[in-house]
Amino acid sequence: MTKIGIIGTGFLGRAVAIRLLNTGHEVTVYNRTAKKAESLREFGAEVASSPKDVARACDLVITVVKDAKAVEEVAFGKDGIVEGRHDGLVVAEMSTINPISSRKIAQKFSENGITMIDTPVMGGPNLVEKGEVVVMIGGDKKVYEKYKKVFDFIGNKHFHLGDNGSGHAMKLVMNIQIAILALGLSEGITLARAASLNPETFLEILNSTYFKTGMSVNKGPKMIKGNFEPTFSLKMMKKDLDTISEAAKQLGISLPVSSLANRIYQDAESSGFADIDYTGILAFIDKMSGLKKN
Repeated sequence: MTKIGIIGTGFLGRAVAIRLLNTGHEVTVYNRTAKKAESLREFGAEVASSPKDVARACDLVITVVKDAKAVEEVAFGKDGIVEGRHDGLVVAEMSTINPISSRKIAQKFSENGITMIDTPVMGGPNLVEKGEVVVMIGGDKKVYEKYKKVFDFIGNKHFHLGDNGSGHAMKLVMNIQIAILALGLSEGITLARAASLNPETFLEILNSTYFKTGMSVNKGPKMIKGNFEPTFSLKMMKKDLDTISEAAKQLGISLPVSSLANRIYQDAESSGFADIDYTGILAFIDKMSGLKKN
């Protein structure tokens, strides 16, 4: 069976590691904050002391870190992945990064004899643990197909989209939808409350129409109750909106609604809402409106 490495054991990386361990895979993990990786020993993971050691021990290394800078650090920095390279080593890059950065990183890996494919996913840790996320792939299709069985354990739908960078580009496209849906749902709840309407009735009506979303069905009731336990933090959504803005600028396009969303999330982060769930943007909007949740 393929020996798999996971570099980055935050919400998503941890879920991927647990899913693969629970389905019988041999997994080696590394995290810059060592405590996060150590907690995976109880699930059967080996814990490495550097990305180099992960690469040496594994056939496939999945990177799930904060941003492109972090990818470059674990890949090409001191004791990085390239220092542990060996014949046939493949890196599957699962972070949310700029597609232009993705292509540059893939090229640098190639110069070091390593193949990189994009493999960002749609769906949170809970869906990873069920094997139900959507995997978006960019890069050499034959390399992806070689390891498709690994990704079958993580996701139930896969889309090969083209060359390196295409998977990461689609991830940004999808995260625009998430950020704007969260804002629209939050403003609907806020307006309902201000108009003395029951926000639960608002959700019931919304979810009786084709305008309903997975967010309005699954996150909406939690939002109304003020339950913003993070599955994906507000500060990480802000980081992704920064990446979307950067990509838009490099591609020479205007994304006015995404730019506005970015400013709103920036204000929320600066106001102390950084570490709650991204749907906690509702709490920020309520605060700006002078409302308390009912």
